[in-house]
Amino acid sequence: MYDSVRERLIHLHHCRGAGWKTIRRLFDMDPTFSSLFALSPDVLQTYLSLSPQQSTVFFQDLYSPQIESMIKTYRDKNIHIITIFDLDYPPLLKQIYEPPWVLYAKGNTKLLSNLKMISIVGTRRPTKEGAESLRQLVPPLAADGWVIVSGLAVGIDTMAHEMAVESGGKTIAVIGGGLDHIYPRQNEKLAKQLMEEHLVLAEHPPHIRPQKWHFPSRNRIISGLSLGTVVVQAKARSGSLITALFALEQGREVFAVPGPIFLEQAKGPNMLIQQGAKLVQCAADIAAEFPYL
Repeated sequence: MYDSVRERLIHLHHCRGAGWKTIRRLFDMDPTFSSLFALSPDVLQTYLSLSPQQSTVFFQDLYSPQIESMIKTYRDKNIHIITIFDLDYPPLLKQIYEPPWVLYAKGNTKLLSNLKMISIVGTRRPTKEGAESLRQLVPPLAADGWVIVSGLAVGIDTMAHEMAVESGGKTIAVIGGGLDHIYPRQNEKLAKQLMEEHLVLAEHPPHIRPQKWHFPSRNRIISGLSLGTVVVQAKARSGSLITALFALEQGREVFAVPGPIFLEQAKGPNMLIQQGAKLVQCAADIAAEFPYL
């Protein structure tokens, strides 16, 4: 059906029920994935601990000509597929726990080879102080050659992408779901701009609609691409702190912009600083942690 391990992995990645751990089990069984296409539904069901219904759906997708045809259309859509076996797979991302097997990218994929990546995340409801903090950080970082990585969410994420663009820098947006379904919809115009001049990255095939669980999972990619993560305003419980936690687990730097103790959006960064994150007052505070660059 396919001539290479890369092609077999991409098809497998489109099969319903083929999550990260399922693909890992199949890889451990056969690193070429070639024997997978010779297994019966009963063997797949037993080996992967699938229900009869799950096994039927998985088996149908495994031999689906529609999936094969869909993958062939990606080149016409300027969608790049990067597998963990490819040389252009981001080296830092490969080091994290459960790195994505496949990435779907639209835009300038050369940005993924830039070592100077910093992720900037924060609340969906920033104050004017949060916006001003970004203005103190993003333009100098962009001017210094840092690629700004964020999640295309409303608020701090959107502002970080926009400021990087306005400053003449480069930015990468990591989204939940697939490239055909930008979320939130109000950022479709921004996403289109990034797809032309910067980069939009997804872990899921393009046709997959975003689900709630996609967003915490994609946060590990935001932090995993970057040497460090900067939290600019976040509540005490937020997705931004999940990203910071991933960064810590991945052995990356964590930075936080302090704020007034009475401000809800400052509770997250202030808590991170209490726990050992580096307090950031200017872009130089971030660059100082990477003197070798």
